[in-house]
Amino acid sequence: MNTPIVSSFFSHGHPSGLAPRERWQWGVLGVVLIGATMSALDISIVNIALPTIKREFGARLALVEWVSMAYMMVLALALPIVGRLADIFGRSLLYNIGFGIFIVGSALCGLAPSAVALILARSLQAVGAALLQANSVALITQVFRNRELGRALGTQAAVQAVAMALGPFIGAMLITFAGWRFIFYVNVPIGIVGAAVAHFVLPRYHANPVKQKIDYVGGALLTAALTGLVLAVNTAQSRGWNSPHIPAEMTVGIACLAGFAIVELKTESPLIDLSIFRRYTLASGNVTAFLAYYVLFTVLFLLPFYFEDVLGYSTGFSGIMLTAIPLSMAVLAPVAGYACDRLGSRRLTLAGSCLMALGSLLLIFASSTGEAALLVLEMLMLGAGLGVFTPANNRMTMAATPRDKLGVTGGLLNMMRALGVIFGIDVSGVVFVAASSGAAGGREPLQAATLAFSSKLAFMDGFHMVMVSLAGLALLSAVFCYFRRNEAITKISKLEESLLGEN
Repeated sequence: MNTPIVSSFFSHGHPSGLAPRERWQWGVLGVVLIGATMSALDISIVNIALPTIKREFGARLALVEWVSMAYMMVLALALPIVGRLADIFGRSLLYNIGFGIFIVGSALCGLAPSAVALILARSLQAVGAALLQANSVALITQVFRNRELGRALGTQAAVQAVAMALGPFIGAMLITFAGWRFIFYVNVPIGIVGAAVAHFVLPRYHANPVKQKIDYVGGALLTAALTGLVLAVNTAQSRGWNSPHIPAEMTVGIACLAGFAIVELKTESPLIDLSIFRRYTLASGNVTAFLAYYVLFTVLFLLPFYFEDVLGYSTGFSGIMLTAIPLSMAVLAPVAGYACDRLGSRRLTLAGSCLMALGSLLLIFASSTGEAALLVLEMLMLGAGLGVFTPANNRMTMAATPRDKLGVTGGLLNMMRALGVIFGIDVSGVVFVAASSGAAGGREPLQAATLAFSSKLAFMDGFHMVMVSLAGLALLSAVFCYFRRNEAITKISKLEESLLGEN
């Protein structure tokens, strides 16, 4: 079909935002993988440096913890906002800006003269990571045909899993041989390469031709809502739920969330079009993404303490044991992505959720003299569950999304994962302390937490209760997945293929 549209497709980028797939789609995936590697690596590489940073600056532990927490909070808050901006101004533009901000933020982290300066630089770095993450899934969905989408999303999930797995090891090597500042400096050359490649490879998306307003009020309310809720849960473990600050922060969070919903339903250009959640596939995709990452990161948080404080493993051996989870994710994610292109996503999301539930359930029977081989098997099961679940859930959710809302949906999906990480660690921490307080003598929260981590009996009481809660949440995810329908995705896929054929 030789038309001006086809000519502009090859000379100036497709006007609907699609590059020639046979030539560019795997190049686009490669650029997205660079950004995915940087943002995933930065989540896991920093934690191992926190003790060193604490000694370097002579800072309190409560302050140093915000080097990680500030990154996760800003990332969660920014994801839906920048996803919406990408739908308005163009995804490739925002993705390249994300590289630039991430590079600058990483350099400032390495140059930070104090813990406070480092936390501020980490917040800037998180804005760059949000621009990369919010647009990554949307870009992949935009350029890959539906029959190849699962494989591409599976590859992305596998690369992110490997990056998270290697983060602690790479961080330890850099700290040992170069210093902690190089865990941030390493992002600078990688980011420069990624930005250069992105400039030439990413399709030239144009801004939405229909002029749209930016919903500043909705953005402010959503930010205030998530900040209030996250702070309330984050500080409950140390201050206790009886603290007067907790209900105040919860009230602010809930009130702002209600205000956000009202504003979004009334405004002409909402930050998040809440009507998209009338589609069960979209709503359940976000809820199950939250539950999956809640389960995963709670396990990753507690297992090192179990290995070292209860079983007496060395730090090095504990690190090797923990790689079972992300490595099994990395192996199965591309396989699952390929399979869901042919079998449909519903059965794979259901199977992945059930595997996570079974892995969590088996950890309930972990003892103070746990068998290493059995523990590895249980962790492999957890990692396999997430590896099977993630690409299928991403594919199903994004395929059900209107094409002009891919950015905001991708941002929401990543925001729900980030919130799953934050709430998983914080809420499970509260459950852990409450369950272990009996063995710790029913003391105040901070005292109970201290004794729980020094007493094997108290620790195992808390650990078992947390695993029970995780198994329940994974089963809840399976229930959501069970009620999805592959038929809706099939219809959308056919429609997309016909539109692509016309273009």
